[in-house]
Amino acid sequence: MIVLYIILGIIILAAILAAVMPAKYTVEKEIVINRPPSEVYAKIADFNYYREWNPWQKSEPTAKYEIIGTPNSVGHKYNWVGKKIGTGSLTVKTLNPYNSIELDLEFLKPWKSKAIDSWKFEDLKNGSTKVVWHNTGPLPFGFARLMGPVITKNLSHQFEVGLNSLKEMCETK
Repeated sequence: MIVLYIILGIIILAAILAAVMPAKYTVEKEIVINRPPSEVYAKIADFNYYREWNPWQKSEPTAKYEIIGTPNSVGHKYNWVGKKIGTGSLTVKTLNPYNSIELDLEFLKPWKSKAIDSWKFEDLKNGSTKVVWHNTGPLPFGFARLMGPVITKNLSHQFEVGLNSLKEMCETK
């Protein structure tokens, strides 16, 4: 009977923790790339470059992908299917040339989820660009909220890897 009370207590504690945890996550990282905004912007607004710098795509190079639509335009879309990276899509939602890009991010597998990926490009007036990568999405009540800090930590690391890879790609090509 004591074991039952302990299990019930753990479940109640987990529910209380989930109730007070944030309902969304936000990750933002930045880097300075020694290229003008027009060049860096072009690498994000054209999904033909995505596999070259994106950390998730680089982690599973055998994943299948499909690029739909015209690069550098609203509706341009990147779909992927992989064993490690799951199934999802990234679609250009808004473009403000050389200043910002907003993308709709949708995961279908291993679980359904939506997020907003946004990019800002600041001209540092010396041939360099400050790039800010921002991502935010919901954390449904329950286990996802309890995992929020782990998700945020993991995404923060992946953003750093991705931005460094983007920097290398832009500065060497």
